[in-house]
Amino acid sequence: MIRTIEAGKFPEQKQLWLPTTKAEIERLGWDYVDVILFTGDAYVDHPSFGAAVIGRTLEAAGFRVAIVPQPNWRDDLRDFKKLGRPRLFFGVSAGAMDSMVNHYTANRRLRHDDAYTPGGRHGMRPDYPTIVYTEILKKLYPDVPVIAGGIEASLRRVAHYDYWEDRLRPPLLLDTKADMFIYGMGERSITEIADRLSKGERISDITDVPQTVFRNENDIADGAIMLHSYEDCLSDKKKQASNFRIVEEESNSFNGHIILQKAKGHTVRINPMYPPMADGEIDYSFDLPYTRLPHPRYKDKHIPAYDMIRHSICMHRGCFGGCAFCTISAHQGKHIASRSKESILREVRQVTRMHDFKGYISDLGGPSANMYAMHGKNVDLCRKCLKPSCLHPRPCPNLNTDHSDLLDIYRSVDSIPEVKKSFIGSGVRYDLAMHPTGNDNIDRTNRRYLSELITNHVSGRLKVAPEHTSDNVLKIMRKPSFGLFRSFKRIFDSECGRAGLRQQLIPYFISSHPGCHEVDMAELAAETKSLDFHLEQIQDFTPTPMTLATEIYYTGFHPYTLEPIYTARTQSEKLAQRQFFFWYKPEERKNISTALKRMHRPDLIDRLYGSKGFHENRNRYNERNLRRGHNNDKRRK
Repeated sequence: MIRTIEAGKFPEQKQLWLPTTKAEIERLGWDYVDVILFTGDAYVDHPSFGAAVIGRTLEAAGFRVAIVPQPNWRDDLRDFKKLGRPRLFFGVSAGAMDSMVNHYTANRRLRHDDAYTPGGRHGMRPDYPTIVYTEILKKLYPDVPVIAGGIEASLRRVAHYDYWEDRLRPPLLLDTKADMFIYGMGERSITEIADRLSKGERISDITDVPQTVFRNENDIADGAIMLHSYEDCLSDKKKQASNFRIVEEESNSFNGHIILQKAKGHTVRINPMYPPMADGEIDYSFDLPYTRLPHPRYKDKHIPAYDMIRHSICMHRGCFGGCAFCTISAHQGKHIASRSKESILREVRQVTRMHDFKGYISDLGGPSANMYAMHGKNVDLCRKCLKPSCLHPRPCPNLNTDHSDLLDIYRSVDSIPEVKKSFIGSGVRYDLAMHPTGNDNIDRTNRRYLSELITNHVSGRLKVAPEHTSDNVLKIMRKPSFGLFRSFKRIFDSECGRAGLRQQLIPYFISSHPGCHEVDMAELAAETKSLDFHLEQIQDFTPTPMTLATEIYYTGFHPYTLEPIYTARTQSEKLAQRQFFFWYKPEERKNISTALKRMHRPDLIDRLYGSKGFHENRNRYNERNLRRGHNNDKRRK
């Protein structure tokens, strides 16, 4: 449990934001600080920003907390010295994204912007801030404990493949000077550790807190699972693949085991995850007194990541989709922790009082928009289940897929006088809403959910993620058949037509995913053309630590079967797949036709470039570009 004080009575605040400078600390009248948090992100006091969540949680538990956002690591290190030493510990986070995903594209090219920095400015954090920040802090204050958390620490807690260095790295803890990592959502772990350090325990003696990672030199822990060592995995990729299955299953377990892994002459111990938060716990975290605003130090500079979510509401944590390329369940878990209706409505009312609120809630969502309040009918079965997905290969018969609670939230939010309309900006799992349960009442409710979603909560465009059209690729992705997307599109078009709405369905697709061959992308082009899509939301598969797809990409084997799986790895292989997204561009026709001839697929040439169809598509493409140019000219004027 998160240690709390009497409900509604938070420590007296003499300023709205947690302090970031010595002057702010002095204005508070503090003669010491308990915890100083260093983060690679700008400080936005909002429940979507990890440093704010941890800071507010510790503050509510009675600790004095300061935040140093985006410290300069290149100069004389004054940002690391300016607040001095904390009474208890330093906290370190690379930020809301893994730094390498933040810095580099799928082609390993340096990005020109950073969504978590004022003005979107690039270069305000180093590569691997968890390594850089902890090394500096330990050099300056060797006797002060350093605890690292956030996505980077969480997803690199075991030996992992790093795409940007193209090598297997040991558990990240061993490359840092940190005393301990916290993985996953950290409120409960950080509060217990702070309590125990405050009572005089040494950081080296705190070995039983869930969701912590630390050096465990005696190699012994009752009931622990010993993974293949880092060195063994370097020499045998099948061992790395089999390690992943254990880590993923333990991450999804209600009652996980301690995991040990040897690397570089040390042993890393990973304590199991906490059970999912109870309703009161997750409400408490979201109900903390956030300003929901960037710190005033940024003045009028826009922070792109904040601009995207400033009028949005996150209603739950966790995702039971288990998609092969996604890191959500590795960080938040697959079991859903949902906020109460009252907590959600309190936050909506807070948003309506913001000075720039115009009446529109941009998103009522979560990791997947429509998993709110969903869980197993028989929770005892869930406690024994280690499956990574509750939806693949088909929805679990024990899963309650009733969307009635979600509909109630939508209607209650829209009944607030200051709210003109609420939108769903998070991705929707249409397979979840379309699944026939055998219960007529639930099936009617879920059909009504789709109808109300499409007619009342789409801001012109609804995002969904079929990801591919090939059943073989979708099986590896742990996604439903493309035929289900076709059925959903018919529902979408029917509802829009009935309501007289001109709205777009925006599907997301991935190229070069493990298991995907060039011909699969060619067939994707033909399939999406038949549905009249000119694809916009597309991406090349980017391997990120601790996903099934990344393990297949690196090892060449499926961790659950140890069977070999083809993956496009070279630049030429990836470009050969990616080009099919753009079949409608006249300049791509020659290369695509040549590729299809080489694959002996003249049928796909005809489906894509039947003479009439090609000229119609070329004309539409050219007209659209002319309209865009005309609109850009008007904007410039």
